[in-house]
Amino acid sequence: MNAPLILSESAGGITTLTLNRPTKRNAFTHEMCEQLRDELRRFEASDNRVLVLAANGPVFTAGADLGDPPSQFWKALPGLGIDVTKPTIAAIEGPVVGMGVAILGFFDLCVASEEASLLYPEAKVGVAAGLISALSCRIPHKIALELMLLGEAIPARRAYEVGFVNRLTPKGMALKEAQKLAQSLADNAPLVMSFLKRMVNATLPHSPVENMYQTQFEAEIVAASQDAQEGLQAFREKRRPNFTGR
Repeated sequence: MNAPLILSESAGGITTLTLNRPTKRNAFTHEMCEQLRDELRRFEASDNRVLVLAANGPVFTAGADLGDPPSQFWKALPGLGIDVTKPTIAAIEGPVVGMGVAILGFFDLCVASEEASLLYPEAKVGVAAGLISALSCRIPHKIALELMLLGEAIPARRAYEVGFVNRLTPKGMALKEAQKLAQSLADNAPLVMSFLKRMVNATLPHSPVENMYQTQFEAEIVAASQDAQEGLQAFREKRRPNFTGR
């Protein structure tokens, strides 16, 4: 039996998810994105109050696995492909490449060790989906463009200095510091934190790609609803549909 691609641990009101594909530098496949989305959904439905995302191995993530690239990785992003109303923290050690940088942009807080780095190489590769543009309203404009257009690595210390990282730690200590932050958050009033998070997310500008994905997400909910099935069935049976709002 294959090991889970996303490990999950629950303790003290905190869910810790760990990317678990170290031999492939935690590169994301379609299945890995599906597992991450499932775990985020479980966390949102649980009584736990904070989520921490970490990774096994020396590389946080190499981005998309080019041998099995996820076609809709945005569905695994909190606040975009799945509604996560509770605080989330990323704890990064080592390089974060490509879509991994986009993932960090959708987490509420980030803790990084001093040897971590961020690299977004699409401009050097010649392909782009555009979601990375969401960073421009989460970090300074010129830093976002430097990261995207130059395609060169930004060290964790610089990311900390420009506000993309909340805490900087010695090597190997990012997860411990993230867990410390998570415990402080778990002791706070959950309704207040969710309210403030919603207000902040509503205040942030959204890129055209975010809006497109959000519209697709909402349209898919309607398409997969019981009412949609009932409407089609009623049309085939030439009767009045009985909608339930589900």
